[in-house]
Amino acid sequence: MKHLRHPLSLLILALIASMAAGTVVEMRHGNDYALSHVYGSWWFVALWALLALGIIVMMITRKSWKRPVVCALHTSILVILLGALLTMTTGQHGEMTLKPSVATNQFTIEKHGSSRTETLPFSLTLDRFEVETYPGTHTPMDFVSYLQIHDGGTTTDAKISMNNILKYRHYRFYQSDYDEEGNSVLSVAHDPWGVGVTYTGYILLFIALIGMFFEKNGQFRTLLRKASAPAAVLFALFLTVGASLPASAANKPRTLSKESADKMGQMYVMYKGRVCPLQTLAKDFTTKLYGNAHYRGYTPEQVFSGWLFYTSDWQNEPIPRIERDLKRGKQREAEEKRQIINMVLNSQLLKIYPHADSSQQVTWYSQNDQLPLEIPDDEYLFIRKQMSLCKEYVVLGDFAALNELFEKTKIYQEKYSLGQVQPKVQYRAERLYNRLSVGRWLAMVTITLGLICFAAALVCLGKGRKLYKPVRTVAVVWMSLLCVFLALVFILRWIAGGHVPMAGSFDSMNLLALNICIITLIMMQKYEMALPAGLLMTGIVLLVQMMGGSNPPITHLMPVLSSPLLSLHVTVIMIAYALLFFIMLNGISALIVRVTQPTNTQFLERLRDISMIMLYPAVALLAAGIFIGAVWANISWGNYWSWDPKEVWALITLLVYIAPLHSTLWKSFQKPLFFHLYCILAFLSVLITYFGVNMLLGGMHSYA
Repeated sequence: MKHLRHPLSLLILALIASMAAGTVVEMRHGNDYALSHVYGSWWFVALWALLALGIIVMMITRKSWKRPVVCALHTSILVILLGALLTMTTGQHGEMTLKPSVATNQFTIEKHGSSRTETLPFSLTLDRFEVETYPGTHTPMDFVSYLQIHDGGTTTDAKISMNNILKYRHYRFYQSDYDEEGNSVLSVAHDPWGVGVTYTGYILLFIALIGMFFEKNGQFRTLLRKASAPAAVLFALFLTVGASLPASAANKPRTLSKESADKMGQMYVMYKGRVCPLQTLAKDFTTKLYGNAHYRGYTPEQVFSGWLFYTSDWQNEPIPRIERDLKRGKQREAEEKRQIINMVLNSQLLKIYPHADSSQQVTWYSQNDQLPLEIPDDEYLFIRKQMSLCKEYVVLGDFAALNELFEKTKIYQEKYSLGQVQPKVQYRAERLYNRLSVGRWLAMVTITLGLICFAAALVCLGKGRKLYKPVRTVAVVWMSLLCVFLALVFILRWIAGGHVPMAGSFDSMNLLALNICIITLIMMQKYEMALPAGLLMTGIVLLVQMMGGSNPPITHLMPVLSSPLLSLHVTVIMIAYALLFFIMLNGISALIVRVTQPTNTQFLERLRDISMIMLYPAVALLAAGIFIGAVWANISWGNYWSWDPKEVWALITLLVYIAPLHSTLWKSFQKPLFFHLYCILAFLSVLITYFGVNMLLGGMHSYA
């Protein structure tokens, strides 16, 4: 293939192959081994140096200075590579441990299996170290070191916490860890040249990326003027959905009424390190056992209360998830679910009784926990007898008294927790979010509607007309409602969790689906086939999200994940993935047209133009997302690039998708069929970046 004969092609292929191999090496031998034998090796550095040289030669031979935007874009890459080289050759990254009241001026650098000690031109003394917790819990909210800087004859007070670094004389100190003895562990970074040069490259890159969309005679503006016909973004998909009959209402296990169960769910509980509605625990419990937040028409609170108050009925009820695990030979998973049931039955999970000690530190206890000796008699009796009294009311059938007791328990919780429970807005948002749980039917309906639109679009395409109005109307209404629903889920999780929900796999997939919906609603005005493609894509993303399990519980974030840069990083990356998804489906659509209408080459060219229009912002956002993540990492850990598998594969994806943008250099991309085939295969890098790293390669970026 002629396009592979270009020296830059061989260099990029060699880099991609080396980085991909490096992630496998890291999986097998660890990060240190991969750094010393692959990413830090002389030959790997030489490959990047040759790439930089190739870019310089290309800029000279193609007279890039005549196009300022293109020149700035390639120059930014050279500056970033120079910054990386300076960091590698002159930067220092180590660790130091501060003991209270002990002046320390040394830190240790671990590299390639060996260590050495470096000396600071000043010293640090730790006054005290504190772990700040979320109100009413023991969950860490922040780690804070209060210290003094001794430099010559001067002493300066300083404070270091997560996302709040100390900068002093070109040294940066990050809160890394601590131990039970009150010692504080700091990461130390000394990179006076590399960071400044690298950030200069980032700034130049952002300016160039923005300028790329406004360059008057640039390829992007040319494509916008050219693409006046509707584009196709399609995906041929066949799914068989087995209809399951509803479970028989006969012999249903007993439980509380919806009213009583809801009253119970309104109480607070200490669950997964945070105070939340008992409804959240009930929902997770039900989903863990039955694969859905509802079971046989019962709400999560009813299922949970059924196990509490009608244990014998529910013990005789089959538990689908345990039966499935046993059939698959997963004894460990089945035993885990049995343990959860036991923890509910012995009230171990029901930490619903707050008690404040003499220092006003609130601890939540369950009925059978060992209580403090100084606890007052009235609190002691309430904690020991409340659940027994609930069971007595259930046996007597006095559900009015039971409901009243649940309400009094909630009042007790608010009083004895010293008000350290969720604010009302946060509490209500979480309860509303819990009620919005949906099964796989949402994804299946979306996919089915997408298939119907796809079939109708093919018929209309053959007749040279727009999509049938009734089909289009239904699809637009459904997509609009889905967009509102996903946005509501996002907002409620934001309010309930107290942070932007972007740090986990569920949240990122929800954001990806939301972005697809928004892009679809925008694009469908000009590109008719964007609607069926958007429905299919959204349905697939939702299906993958739901196949991974139920909605995860809303939890406190690790301090380092609270940075607004993380939210921006995830948002930008998810939009880029959504656009690349459209391009891949557009390629599949082109292959379908190629097979069904071999002579319709003009349509393939239009599809290529539309894909190119989407490829420019996709690559720009992907590049921006990677470097925003690098800035976040540098602020949080003192190292903007660690060659983690997620980082490596994101960079591979960027290199893979940059190639089609250089169609004047690699002529093969001007052929529509080759372009579409390439874009289909290129999407494998996205799948590996998002799913492959999480499931196979691991690393600190993989979602749990």
